[in-house]
Order: sequence, then structure tokens, then C-alpha cells
Amino acid sequence: MAENSALRDGREFYFTSQDFDRVRKLIYAHAGISLSDSKQELVYSRLSRRLRATGIRTFSEYLALLESDNAAEWEAFTNSLTTNLTSFFREPHHFPVLADHLRSINNKHAITLWCSAASTGEEPYTMAMTVIDALGRDAAKVSILATDLDTKVLETAKEGVYPLERVSKLDPELIKRFFFRGTGPQSGFVRVRPELRDMITFRQINLLHSDWQIRTPLDVIFCRNVMIYFDKQTQLDILKKFVPLLSSDGLLFAGHSESFHQADEYFKLRGKTIYELSPKYKLKRKNEESR
Repeated sequence: MAENSALRDGREFYFTSQDFDRVRKLIYAHAGISLSDSKQELVYSRLSRRLRATGIRTFSEYLALLESDNAAEWEAFTNSLTTNLTSFFREPHHFPVLADHLRSINNKHAITLWCSAASTGEEPYTMAMTVIDALGRDAAKVSILATDLDTKVLETAKEGVYPLERVSKLDPELIKRFFFRGTGPQSGFVRVRPELRDMITFRQINLLHSDWQIRTPLDVIFCRNVMIYFDKQTQLDILKKFVPLLSSDGLLFAGHSESFHQADEYFKLRGKTIYELSPKYKLKRKNEESR
């Protein structure tokens, strides 16, 4: 009882280690997110907002609501526990490689890119800027699918409106080319130009679901800084599902702290956190296609 009492000290809601374990099991089963012991304070802080919003007074009641399959609250619960740190041209070494790849496959076929953790939209819009810079008029043949588990951040992404400070580190010429500056009530904000927005389709996708309903082949998959929330087996399961979606010369971009050694059978490291299909898998696919 001493542990539970300590957890209540100075807090608005009673939150036990058993409550935290239930949260971990629920978010892992639903979204594959693996929460370490160190995330207990973060979980309390974020889910306390949901208790206030719903008027529920205890975590035990709140978790019982989730376990009763309340669809609306499941969405809010998942949104609360997902992290959405992002920025324009984050990990900038990837984008010259993306540009070179786009130029190398231009005129072969229509080009499709997937941003699988789009968050508030900075990453897919950066991809779109790179497409336009690399291909010029041919950018019209490129489509970008931008997905995320969190529905709230997808709404922000669809709007394409950002505070000026979010673009403050970009080259002024880039801002002039790709953003409208707000005036009047919108002063202090920018909006992405239609040529970026029109290239992108935003959708919710849970990477744990069995059927993503994605048209193939994909020329590029960006899956950056999301695998770190999954355990190794879940990572491998997702990577195996990427394989048949990628074209034979497609590229997979990972986050700066992610490595996919457990998927060596399927992917080969091509550059700094950039992967291509393994020679073994390419040969297997070629043999299957020739039959």
C-alpha cells in the first residue's frame, strides 16, 4: 500500500503501478508502442488530460472504459500517447539522396512515395519540396501518401498552416517559393502553397494493422523515428510488410537512431540510415517474375 500511496502524493488522480501496466498492455496491443518503466510520469501527465476531459475521476474507471471498446476514447487515448516531434528538413542528409533517386527513376513510370509517420506534416511537405526541386515540371507525375496513427496531427497536416517560427530556419527563398505569409488575423503564420498540398494524400494508418490498402509499387518509404517505439519483433513484422510494397529499386529511409540489422534478409544498408532491398530478395523477386 505504501507504493500506491506514494504515487498519489501531490497528484490530482490516483495512479498505481498496476494502472501503468494496464496502459502499457493496451497501447502495445493496439499500436505496438512499447513503453519503458521510465515513461510512467509521461503517461500520467498525458492521460490525466483525458480523465479531466471525460469527467472520470480514477484511472481504473478510465481504463475500464477503454477495455469496453469505446471507439472514440480509444482514438483519444492513442493520440495522447503518441509522440510527434518533427520539423521541416529534419535529418537533412536524406533529401539530396531522395532528389538523386527521383531523377534516376524519372521518365520510367509514375512515382509514388509514402511518408508513414507524417505527424503534423512537415516531413511530407519537405518531400514535396524536394520533388519539385528535383523534377521541375515532371513533379506533376509524383504522388505522396502521408499517414499517421494520430488523427489530430493529421488534421494539422491537412491544413498546412504553421507558426512562422516553424519555418524560421529555412532559407528565405524557400519560404518565398513554397509558403504564403499570413496577413491580418493570420499574421505570424504561413500556409503551404497548393502545389505542395495537391501532391499529398493524408490518411490514418495503423502500422500494426494487417491491411494498409496501399497501391503498389512504392518508389520510396520514409519510416523515420517511429520504429524506436516498437520492440524488435514488431519492427521486423512491419519491415517484412514493407518489402512487397517497394519497387525493386525502391528506397527505405529510417531515423537517425534506428537500424534494421534484424531484417538483413530483406534490406541492405545503402547509406546513412537508407536501405534498399537485399540482393537475395531482389533475386528472389526476379525469379518469381520470370516464371
